[in-house]
Amino acid sequence: MSRDPRPLPAADPDAVPALRALRTVGCLLFDGVRAFDYAVISEVWSHREGIELRVCGPGARRVHLGGGLERVPDHGLDALLECDLILVPGVEEPLAARDPAVLEVLREARGRGVALASLCAGAFVLAEAGLLEGRTATTHWALAEQLAARHPGIDVRPEVLFTGDGEIWTSAGVAAGIDLCLHLVRSAHGQRAAAAIARAMVTAPFRPGGQAQFIPSPVPPEPGGGQGDRLAGARAAVLDALGSEWTVRRMADAALMSERTFARRFALATGTTPLRWLLEQRVLAAQQLLEETDLPVEEVATRCGFGSAVSLRPAFVRRLGLSPRAYRQAFRGTP
Repeated sequence: MSRDPRPLPAADPDAVPALRALRTVGCLLFDGVRAFDYAVISEVWSHREGIELRVCGPGARRVHLGGGLERVPDHGLDALLECDLILVPGVEEPLAARDPAVLEVLREARGRGVALASLCAGAFVLAEAGLLEGRTATTHWALAEQLAARHPGIDVRPEVLFTGDGEIWTSAGVAAGIDLCLHLVRSAHGQRAAAAIARAMVTAPFRPGGQAQFIPSPVPPEPGGGQGDRLAGARAAVLDALGSEWTVRRMADAALMSERTFARRFALATGTTPLRWLLEQRVLAAQQLLEETDLPVEEVATRCGFGSAVSLRPAFVRRLGLSPRAYRQAFRGTP
């Protein structure tokens, strides 16, 4: 029996509903898809042990990608219906009409309970298929107003990197597509698997979905080790002692700044707040310990700065959709 395809409630970008294991991932290609987004999908999902990437297109005919590149899909559209996840790359012309067969296969896949995710302007394709009505979604910040105007039934969030509810995900532009793909790997296969892919791609292993799409006033470099260096030093000090009691004031002291200046400069440099960043780092550290050690959950919580398993559990469930014990059972020993 297929799962109920009706829209789910709007999601917190940093909440991570549990995904079933992703064994077969489909990449939907058609004329006008952005070559960069297709490359991201291929790089993240190709040649990963236990995961089959199916590149699918209408009639398995040659597809003309942006930038003059071409690709012949390995499968037709029907192969998408057997996937656990379908990824829709961004498109060069967001408002262009889509092949009805492309829209229909997305609707049918969703009706069968297949999870969907779009990169950048791929959100326009999901919206055209009627799959984002009543949901929270994002896209490249420069296109957010167009998406909202064309589809007023969508709660468009231009400020986030990605958002989703466990069934349908959307991401912002360019690098945010990498963030979403790594997020999906992490939530389905664990922190270790996502970190291994990030290392191979030489990219940041984790940026939370709620982080700002862009930093409006980058911190300029300063000669002789300025505030940027001190911010990095403060973050390193926190990571070296996550089990300690960290406050914004203590982090500011480590950066040799006033509390107000530190909070402002931290947000400008990272796109998030010090305490939000701290919580994400603690959850990531807990994930790693649960995957790679046999430490009791209480000890994991203490080492990561939560104080107790009781305090760890709600933060963990909110971001990962699983309790610490259930997460360990699902991902302990995942290659």
